[in-house]
Amino acid sequence: MSRPSVRTTRALLRRTVVAVTGGVLVAATVAVLGTSGPADAGTRATAAGAQRAGAVVTPGDFTGYGFDQCHTPEQWKMSSWLQSSPFLAVGIYISGDSRACREQPNLTPTWVSTQLAAGWRLLPITLGPQASCQPRYPRYGDDETINPRPGTSGLYGLAKKQGNQEAVKSVGVAADLGIAPGSTLWYDLEGFDLRNTNCRESALAFLSGWTWQIRQLGYVSGVYSSAGSGIKMLDDARVNRPDEVVLPDQIWVARWDGVANTSTSYLREDGWRPHARIKQYQGGHNETWGGVTINIDRNYLDVGRGSVAAAEKHCDGTRINYPTYETLRPPTADYVPAAGRVKALQCLLTEQEFYSGPLNGTWTKATVKAFEAWQAGHKMAQREVWSRKNWMSLLSAGDTPVVKFGSAGAAVRRLQRALNAAGLPKPVRVNGIFRAETATALRTWQQRVGVEVSGVAGAKSWRAIAAGRS
Repeated sequence: MSRPSVRTTRALLRRTVVAVTGGVLVAATVAVLGTSGPADAGTRATAAGAQRAGAVVTPGDFTGYGFDQCHTPEQWKMSSWLQSSPFLAVGIYISGDSRACREQPNLTPTWVSTQLAAGWRLLPITLGPQASCQPRYPRYGDDETINPRPGTSGLYGLAKKQGNQEAVKSVGVAADLGIAPGSTLWYDLEGFDLRNTNCRESALAFLSGWTWQIRQLGYVSGVYSSAGSGIKMLDDARVNRPDEVVLPDQIWVARWDGVANTSTSYLREDGWRPHARIKQYQGGHNETWGGVTINIDRNYLDVGRGSVAAAEKHCDGTRINYPTYETLRPPTADYVPAAGRVKALQCLLTEQEFYSGPLNGTWTKATVKAFEAWQAGHKMAQREVWSRKNWMSLLSAGDTPVVKFGSAGAAVRRLQRALNAAGLPKPVRVNGIFRAETATALRTWQQRVGVEVSGVAGAKSWRAIAAGRS
């Protein structure tokens, strides 16, 4: 990708862009350099963002696993990994003259929108100018490195301007791909020698310029670097001279220690907390999921607010979350069905428009008629008994997106309730957040019923749950 020229004397043009992103109204004061070259990229980015009502901010609020690969994977690989792998985030190299995979034939606006619609969290990466003392760069000869000259002011203004320019360029690419304002754009600064003063200080100035410009263009600034060089440099600046540096909003630490968390000894624990860190904890290796092998790096993310689920309310506060959902039968002299479970059943049938009677927890002919209609409509035996199988079918009713570790929301709650109805040895907390507890319960159920044991609720698992297999 050729680098457009930038005139250093251009004035800043300021304007306000309002975009609806992820259902949230975002107002961004945007500064763009001039009216041609990279300035056009900034202008194009803000216009494109404003036109995309309902665009998804990525990665958003998420705590979970991700991977990155040099080449953007083909769609069939992404679809297979969504159904089977533990990953829900993917790093993609969208820009930068120094990236190893300059050609990205799979990376299109359609590819981006398809992944976002499926639930993937995207991590758009730029790998442009690198530190002047990094021996592997320039990679191609036509890709520049960060200017190490401090200049007459000693503030490394040329490096900072390079950072500004790279940010404008990256935002233009991101906007063309349909990556919404409010999303995090990541700069990849490969490891370098921290002891080289001009190299270190110019790299820091470059990242300051990147972050400042990214924010001005309505996006969130992220920086990826090795724990012992770029990340340590940023953390030292955060502690020792925060007023001199524009620090990124989020950091992505490369530390291949095999530990899936966001900590490292190179980084103080109070920095970029809470929820502003990613750690790349395993380097390049092959992984196979769903019969598809990809060479990846592994990452653990904790960003935004972490994975969160909005509060739910059913039928004016009727309780529907229980650790168990026992079979309900007609009352006898020795048995009365639990009023709370009956009321939950009435509420759920009301929400599915099968019942219109009172929510009183009382076993009535109207209740029986409603649940027999549900049984008939879902190819289950019609009888005056509400079984575990029936509970699973009703509790899971609704949309069936792929959910896995890190997912959050209504679909996760429905899965958790259905797993509790399946009668597993240990109930799951119904909180709408897919954590290790839910993954373990799901694997136990999958093994029990003969579905791929992945800890991922994909299409096959949802079908089996809807059928009441326990």
